Amino acid sequence: MSAAVYAHPARPSTTAVAVRPQPRAAVTRLAAFAGLMFALALGLDALADAGLRRITTSKFGSLNRVMSGAVNAAVVVNGSSRALVHYDPRVITRATGLSAYNLGMNGVLTDVQLPMLQAYLRHNTGTKLVIQNLDAFSLKATKPGEIYDPPLYMPYLDDPDLYHGLSAIDPAVWKWRHIPLYGYTVEDTRFTWARGLLAFAGVQPPEDYVDGFNPRRLSWTGDFEAFRASLSTGLSYPTDAKAMAALEQIVDVSQAAGAKVVLVYSPEYAEAQSLVVNRREIFAAFEALARRRGVELWDYSDSPLGMQRNLFYNSQHLNADGAALFSEQLAQRLALPGITR
Repeated sequence: MSAAVYAHPARPSTTAVAVRPQPRAAVTRLAAFAGLMFALALGLDALADAGLRRITTSKFGSLNRVMSGAVNAAVVVNGSSRALVHYDPRVITRATGLSAYNLGMNGVLTDVQLPMLQAYLRHNTGTKLVIQNLDAFSLKATKPGEIYDPPLYMPYLDDPDLYHGLSAIDPAVWKWRHIPLYGYTVEDTRFTWARGLLAFAGVQPPEDYVDGFNPRRLSWTGDFEAFRASLSTGLSYPTDAKAMAALEQIVDVSQAAGAKVVLVYSPEYAEAQSLVVNRREIFAAFEALARRRGVELWDYSDSPLGMQRNLFYNSQHLNADGAALFSEQLAQRLALPGITR
């Protein structure tokens, strides 16, 4: 009799079967992570802005006073670095009895000076006189990608005048405002945001500004001689229609705010003037603008100060000693009847 063969029931497998996550769940987790990163970037961006707005000294301190409406000066100086280092508001106040403030900024052309003045007038009141400093390059327009020192504007891009003015020059300004941390990671090559973090700890930059004025205690360098030697045919500055329109708008918005306007070409080193081959054309445009808008043009091209190299640290910028002398001369003229009185 043959042995019976029994069939054993199959045992369940102990090998785990991988369960694939549902696509919807993966997308949800990815979206949650992206949302968390966006919120973190948004928070860090706001933190950097808030920190820079806490600075009370130097260029950020000066700009914070302007944007918070804490200036309200009767006399306002507007312009580039030549305005920044040439006009001492204290001297103007002593001569005229009127409060004064300097809005000059490094590296800004006329089309950037315009929105800065507009922002000032939006946040501050009582302006009676706007002194618009002129340069040989005042009729040159800023190209996209060439706005100088972008982090300086980051904390204030919610101001409509500043934002619309800068974005009209460079559409990338949209990214500065609307993409968190873009401005501080892409445009801020000098880690300006770190100053904002230090401000939360009470650490402020050294104070080198006085009512917006930044005197430079520097001596003449050899840069001008080297620059002059490098020129073969002289130097020609652009005369762009956009820059001229911005200069006209500066006059218009000042007058609309009830302020008088004086266009001033402050001193430059005399030997530099002959290098600009289209200087006569540039000044003809300044004079035509002054006539059209009925404003005064004070040209200090022939000032004796321009003959004294010891009063400059380069061909375009007076040092602190030169600025003191020029500010005194200008202030005495401002004090004459019909200007500030």
